[in-house]
Amino acid sequence: MLCAAVGAGALTGCGTLGGAGSEPPITVMTWAPEGTKATNMPGMPAMAQAYARWVNASGGIHGRKLKVITCNERNDPSEAARCARRAASEKVVAVVGSYSQYGRYFISALEGAGIPYIGGYGLTQEEFDSPYSYPVNGGQAALLAGNGRQLASVCHRVALVRPDTIAGDAFPDLLDAGLAAGGRQAAEDVRAPEDAGDYTRQAGAALNRVGAETSLGGAAQGAELSGSCVTAALGQRTSTFFDSFRRLQEDHPKVRIASVLGSVRQSLVDSTGGRESPLEGAYATGWYPAADDPRWGPMKKVIKRYAFDDDNIDAEDPGTQTTWIAYTVLRSVLNALDADDISARTVRRALDNGHAAGTGGLTPTLRWGFKDSLAIHGYPRLVNADVTYQVVRDGRLVAVREGSVNVAGTLQRYAPRG
Repeated sequence: MLCAAVGAGALTGCGTLGGAGSEPPITVMTWAPEGTKATNMPGMPAMAQAYARWVNASGGIHGRKLKVITCNERNDPSEAARCARRAASEKVVAVVGSYSQYGRYFISALEGAGIPYIGGYGLTQEEFDSPYSYPVNGGQAALLAGNGRQLASVCHRVALVRPDTIAGDAFPDLLDAGLAAGGRQAAEDVRAPEDAGDYTRQAGAALNRVGAETSLGGAAQGAELSGSCVTAALGQRTSTFFDSFRRLQEDHPKVRIASVLGSVRQSLVDSTGGRESPLEGAYATGWYPAADDPRWGPMKKVIKRYAFDDDNIDAEDPGTQTTWIAYTVLRSVLNALDADDISARTVRRALDNGHAAGTGGLTPTLRWGFKDSLAIHGYPRLVNADVTYQVVRDGRLVAVREGSVNVAGTLQRYAPRG
């Protein structure tokens, strides 16, 4: 179905002809943290609202409007639970394209109300455990395993700088899975507060643990350790870390730097100097095609026409992209249901029965039937383990290679089993 796939050129003519709104709306929710001292994802609810405007301008779903309720999760477990309880009280048919690192606090409320969680950002174990969760990407597991594989090709020693949080505690083993697949030793684990204003201590620790000691000379004098790498996964605080790192790097041998998409994005490269950015040459691992890929064209057109110059929406942000893909899945499912039988129960039933949702080539065709799980220990709901390798080259985040890399085998063989 072209409308479900949202292929290039499919921005008009989708949905039922005739005005949307004569029947009660189909209500969904999107939540994400906004206005906090840690990671904020305002582009996700903003993208959800723009998507709904586009759908409604195109005739709605079976002639019904799509209504999006947003909730500020505030990076707080009690607020995450509150958002989930509100979703239940509002009788939403799904929670879609959302972000929270507190899965254990929100998933039980959704399960109790029978509400599917479609296309979460993939931060938490619960998103890959719960039968009510339908992840569209491989989450942090795929990103970090992919980052490890990418780094294994050039790095003999790696330090990982990651948040000192429950979610962050899983990062080292996942990165190490990718490193092990490439025959490398485990990374040095450097914990960092997720809301710090300075990371000088952590940057120094990372440099020293990969052998880049000041006694060997400084980058300012041309000293370099080509086989040593530092990768950081601190969300929006990654820019703060690399600022601290850049200042220290001058007195230490130069090492390769890396991160995962979301922690490094094009706007960060631009704001730190473009071609002169200290991120030049940095590796980055993402879930989806590079931002300049033409398959993002439909999303960019919707943003341009229906976001009303909302500067919260960054088309190159993986949160925005995940919300777009999650709503593409939702729309595909809703269009496949009977017009008079749309509910959280029927959405879940369609997904559980293997409904195939195309995403215009941004991911593989997504299905969550019994036979579609990738059989990765600890991640029974994971159905898409594709990642992309990117690099900052001439001030732009570009693909290292054509196509994606599937890390399912890496996770099956090397993921932690404790």
